[in-house]
Amino acid sequence: MDEETSLLNRRPTSSESRISNSKLFLAVFSAVLGNFSFGYSLVYSSPVLPKLKSPDADPRLRMDTEQAAWFGSIYTLGAAAGGLGAMLLNDLIGRKLSIMMSAVPLTIGYMLMGGAVDLWMLHVGRFLTGVAGGMTAASIPVYISEISHKAVRGAMGSCPQITAVFGALALYAMGLVVPWRWLAVAGEVPAVLMVVLLAFMPSSPRRLLAQGREQQAERALRWLRGKHYNTNIELSAIQHSINTQGKVTWSQLATPVYYRPIIISVVMRFLQQMTGITPILVYLEPIFSQSKVSLEPRYDAAIVGVVRLFSVAVAASLMDRAGRKALLYTSSLLMFLSSLTLTIISHTTPCPPGPAPPNHTMSWDYSSQNAIGNTLDASHQTAGGLIPLISTMVFIFGYAMGWGPITWLLMSEVLPLAARGVASGLCVTVSWLTAFMLTHAFTHLVDRYGLYVPYLCFTVVCVLCLLFNAVCIPETRGRSLEEIENYFRTGRTFTINRSNSTAQSS
Repeated sequence: MDEETSLLNRRPTSSESRISNSKLFLAVFSAVLGNFSFGYSLVYSSPVLPKLKSPDADPRLRMDTEQAAWFGSIYTLGAAAGGLGAMLLNDLIGRKLSIMMSAVPLTIGYMLMGGAVDLWMLHVGRFLTGVAGGMTAASIPVYISEISHKAVRGAMGSCPQITAVFGALALYAMGLVVPWRWLAVAGEVPAVLMVVLLAFMPSSPRRLLAQGREQQAERALRWLRGKHYNTNIELSAIQHSINTQGKVTWSQLATPVYYRPIIISVVMRFLQQMTGITPILVYLEPIFSQSKVSLEPRYDAAIVGVVRLFSVAVAASLMDRAGRKALLYTSSLLMFLSSLTLTIISHTTPCPPGPAPPNHTMSWDYSSQNAIGNTLDASHQTAGGLIPLISTMVFIFGYAMGWGPITWLLMSEVLPLAARGVASGLCVTVSWLTAFMLTHAFTHLVDRYGLYVPYLCFTVVCVLCLLFNAVCIPETRGRSLEEIENYFRTGRTFTINRSNSTAQSS
């Protein structure tokens, strides 16, 4: 075989043209129900906290500011713990079973919150739903990437983000009419449906081959690709990748094929959170209030959800056309421009003046002129209030079409197979710990310095995102997982030299 011939070359088009994606789509749908639950549980506190802080709340469950802050943020700590658990479960019981196991803490958590008679039940329930969210965040992208073929992996990889946005929208919509206890009960339905459907879905063919279960791997791949698909080529490519990797030792982690993709994935998850997306979404209403944006609170979440959904859909349609890096460049640039605009606005916005004492000696003419001036000033403030609103929407649009879904997709694509389970759990843990610390720090920075300092930090991070994408992130569009691994092994090319790789493994 010629050295410049890819292991998964383009000649066997007859077999590839007979791929049937219907069962693959069913398996992906079954898995991303976990992401629907994740998006639903993440924003569960949004419609619930106002009810629990109101004077009409049950005295046993009424929350003050500090308790409400913990109820909102403890979810991220649970997600970090779930990411750590997924590090073990992904390689111990497999990706599919790890996703199914997430339904256990999720169901218990919702039962505690739905039947809560004391504050500890609410906080423990919120923490457990966070654990489930962290488990699904670490397992679902890896499972989807391993069952998908490269022609649709980009679109399939964006499905977790899309369904998470759908879950958040469902929660906001139901929160308008459904009592908060029944919101918890309703949250259990997607988890139960996910477990039932996944019970009939196949395990990852890559994991089955890694366990030496060739016949089960062949049956799983044929089920996913259709009965007319020639599985031999893809199975041999997967087996070749497994043979060249083997077990990972601590000394091997010092080699570029392992540490480079792991570092890239961890840094991407860190930068993803440092852009400020989590505190902006969590504190959207206070931000709009301080930015002098006239918007009814009940419409905030709906507008944000629609913008997020639209931008993620755009990213899914362009993922395998424009490429990952192009979307990351666009995402970073949009976030930079919008956060820079918000920084300038928040820095130049004067503090609201206190009420002026009445002046009864003021003449009628001067009062009339002052009233006209106040009217004009109010109209200017109304027009100016659109700028932070539009900038915030552009920021969320930019994030959701690039650094939101592509970070998850690239993590599942570039991580080496032998260390993928542990490394994906590490990435999710770093992401959620960063989100927790940033969300808490945001409130203190705003109280002390206003919105200017947080927005300035987010602007600087967006510049770092641009540079990191330019220097460190490879373009994986149209590449098989084996070709991506070869890029990190050689450091220069995606093309697999099969004869040399075989010699190295023997």
